[in-house]
Amino acid sequence: MTAVLLAVIIVLAVALAAPAWALSRRRCVNGPPPSVAEPSDGRILFPFAASALSQRALDAALRLARAEGATLVPVFLARVPLTLPLDAPLPRQASICLPLQEAIEQRASAFAVPVDARVERGRTYRHALRRTIATERFERVVISASGGGPGFGPEDVAWLLATAPGEIVALRPGAEDQLVPNPPRPRRTSLSGRSGAHARARDPVPS
Repeated sequence: MTAVLLAVIIVLAVALAAPAWALSRRRCVNGPPPSVAEPSDGRILFPFAASALSQRALDAALRLARAEGATLVPVFLARVPLTLPLDAPLPRQASICLPLQEAIEQRASAFAVPVDARVERGRTYRHALRRTIATERFERVVISASGGGPGFGPEDVAWLLATAPGEIVALRPGAEDQLVPNPPRPRRTSLSGRSGAHARARDPVPS
């Protein structure tokens, strides 16, 4: 009787150990399951100008943000003429900024990436970029470089590499690489203040 009971115990032990051994072997052969990025407080800066918005550069920034669980911070750089105060309403640039920001948010939604849009003003694009670097928190910058067309030129990229903290990713878009949103609906909208793409003013100053 004791021998039969012992045999039953051995059979049960082998039956219970076999699935665990098979699972362990499968993990050794196939490797661990792919990990999904946990949401973090990381921020990826994506500055762009009214003259150009590269979809290739945007998609690269979104892929980085999705892989790292980071937030994309698209910054519209608005040039303010010397004849106007730096905080003057800019209705013409607002009519460009709003649809571009909306296009970025729609693209980011497809990547499941959160967006924290910004507007930064300056007398030049580099001046606006300098102000952005001084006030925003970020770990990486993705920028669309240009060899002479729309976008940031080699001097701007070199200045950014020498000035900005963190990692810099510069991509040169192709001739047709430009994200063109739908034509904006007529609205009395202007850029007001240093940030906030959806600011409004009752009596916008032409620019």
